[in-house]
Amino acid sequence: MVNVVSQEWNLSVKSRRFNFDWKFLKGDNPDAWKIQFDDSNWRNLDLPHDWSIEGPFKKEYASSTGYLPGGIGWYRKNFIVPDSIKGNRIVIQFDGIYKNSEVWINGQFLGKRPYGYSSFHYDLTPYVNFGIQDNVIAVKVDHTDFADSRWYPGSGIYRNVFIQLTDQLYIKPYGIFVTTPNISSSEAEIQIQTTVKNEYQNEAKFQIEHQIIDAAGKEIIACSSVESIAANGEQEFFHSICLEQPTLWSPENPYLYQVETKVIKDGEVIDFETTPLGVRYFHFDVNSGFYLNGQNLKMKGVCLHHDAGCLGAAVPEKVWHRRLQLLKEAGVNAIRMSHNPPAPELLDMCDFYGFLVQDEAFDEWEYPKNKWVEGWNKGEPSLDGYASDFSDWAEIDLRDMVLRDRNHPSIVFWSIGNEIDYPNDPYSHPVLEDRYKADKPEAKGMGEIAKRLAKVVKQYDPTRPVTAALASVVMSNETEFPDALDVVGYNYQEFLYQDDHEKYPNRVIYGSENGRHHKAWLAVEKNDFISGQFIWTGIDYLGEAHGWPLRHATPGLLDLAGFKKPLYFFKQSEWSEKDMVHIGMTSIKEDHPDQIYWDHEVVCQWKGSEGETVRVACCTNCPEVDLFLNGASVGVKKREDFPGGTIYWEIPYQKGTLKAVGKRNGEICCTNELRTASEPTKLQLHTDTTILKADKQDVAHIEVSILDQDETLVYDAENLIDCKIEGPGEIIGIECSNPASHQDYKVTYRKAYHGKLLIYVKSADQPGTITLKISSVGLESTSVDIKVQ
Repeated sequence: MVNVVSQEWNLSVKSRRFNFDWKFLKGDNPDAWKIQFDDSNWRNLDLPHDWSIEGPFKKEYASSTGYLPGGIGWYRKNFIVPDSIKGNRIVIQFDGIYKNSEVWINGQFLGKRPYGYSSFHYDLTPYVNFGIQDNVIAVKVDHTDFADSRWYPGSGIYRNVFIQLTDQLYIKPYGIFVTTPNISSSEAEIQIQTTVKNEYQNEAKFQIEHQIIDAAGKEIIACSSVESIAANGEQEFFHSICLEQPTLWSPENPYLYQVETKVIKDGEVIDFETTPLGVRYFHFDVNSGFYLNGQNLKMKGVCLHHDAGCLGAAVPEKVWHRRLQLLKEAGVNAIRMSHNPPAPELLDMCDFYGFLVQDEAFDEWEYPKNKWVEGWNKGEPSLDGYASDFSDWAEIDLRDMVLRDRNHPSIVFWSIGNEIDYPNDPYSHPVLEDRYKADKPEAKGMGEIAKRLAKVVKQYDPTRPVTAALASVVMSNETEFPDALDVVGYNYQEFLYQDDHEKYPNRVIYGSENGRHHKAWLAVEKNDFISGQFIWTGIDYLGEAHGWPLRHATPGLLDLAGFKKPLYFFKQSEWSEKDMVHIGMTSIKEDHPDQIYWDHEVVCQWKGSEGETVRVACCTNCPEVDLFLNGASVGVKKREDFPGGTIYWEIPYQKGTLKAVGKRNGEICCTNELRTASEPTKLQLHTDTTILKADKQDVAHIEVSILDQDETLVYDAENLIDCKIEGPGEIIGIECSNPASHQDYKVTYRKAYHGKLLIYVKSADQPGTITLKISSVGLESTSVDIKVQ
């Protein structure tokens, strides 16, 4: 069926999404690239799409990638280009295809892209049919080596696709580079580099105009110049604008200007780009850490993978908005994109919310890492992965990441690799002593590659430092690897901070990946020269599983559904400026009784045997906390008396209400309570919105809670919940966050976990009312209405 959508070819819009009405085949057909191929029996779907998440989970798949399948898939889309478009360039842009994508237009092969995280584009112009004749895009995706990653990568065209229309005189893709080389309290110099290409057979004369627009949409200042380019030529043009009294971008105030760039020929705007502008300046000091806008700042960071549980790698924008808002609430101010370039829209959100970002290119270089199949560090690993493409593609993929992302004010450094130096996986060195393996690649080879990759980064962005996350600093110190970096990341090696700071006095050190315990944060807080940390991780993620039946890793502040875990509140007590207190239960340990781990020991419920001595754990950023059991105080305790970061009481259990009261200067500033739950009796729904746009993209997050008769969450409840939907929308996923759950992600029922579920509902393109009804045997049902308009 031919897709005729006139607005797709509106010349006044340069770039539009090309996501709707594709055909999909799970499997291979050697003729699927041909124009006349019959795809009438293929599945109809919209992009982004990840076929791996559709399952099924199987033990014979790899633990590293979440026991989900890979394989081969084909996508096809028929479309018509009206005659009115003739004379313009038509470019297709893919923001991410995992992996080994091959693309054809009307039977003409356009190219192959092995790396699954790169954005890339092809010029369709020479091969397009105009008028009423059909055009066919065909995309083959080959992910047959499914155990090719140390985390869940997904499969398919899992990011957005765009069609771009331009004149034959146009701004080159990623051809604008905005920098702020000089900033003072009174003014900022804005430098704009614009690369323009002329594909006409004659010299082109034109005007370039730049306007600075403030956050309210008001034009502040502009500049322009008259230029020319020879036939079939390409040229860079430079402009400088002085912005007076700039509002600076920061995590506390992520103020965004925009640079609107126009190419004007014969009085007509023939190309247009909008570029984000955050006016900020920063540097790393070897002795005192990171400075933003002249102020010393500690990076309170988390590492993030790219999936969203039941949605796989095809994550709607609204889902990331919710997740980032929750992380911001926890006090997070920095994000490490581990271990690959993210979706471009995620970086737009980091600009908007005010996160400092480390953009990372690779998890392995020319030699492969172990990808565990039977379970983490179990059995024989797979050695499939990016290493087989590194030699041919690394510099191209790195270049394209930097060119695509360099205008984001949120990005403060580029990472060229993660744990490339993991001992014996793959490199080794005699300094490892009894762990040294002579048959492994020699570690010294890392230095030359690091220098080469750093040079690529500097060629396309000389304004930001280059970093990498080192897993074995002891080994890397025997090579030139750290010397190739401007800023050196240490993964889980806080014990080396002080010695290496003295041994390498010119080295800037920070925690590029860190544990979640209090000591890891103290190593940042108590050492001025450490710029910050990035804990592993902000959110639970599929893959890197310890073994069947577990399907995902659980180190996050948030679980797969984006629900707050006990760890969330502990990190909030360390990082947030807003008063908070939170309590839970933990076991009483004879060994190291003061060590309380919120990532796996604390449970936020009030349940036990009457009279049994139990330990109550409390995290807070308040100076003191009073704990009440059924209205009676069991004692005030001060945070300063607990160097482990967690206040605790040991008290006799008593059914009822446990309440913590945070105090500052004797005044109550925050509270938190737990109540003993009885048997579950009802279901409760909470939606984050009651109105969706009729655009086939908008998403509502609907939280399901299992409650007792007193409206208390029943933490242990795992009832099977059935969901039914009516109206212009669909359920695109149901997440329970249970690591051992292997239920089909595409069915409309699921067991709760810790008394909760999350349902994702996506709008259709028609107005109306969505009604979502949920039920469970023996529980009171409920429903919610959402308008689509």
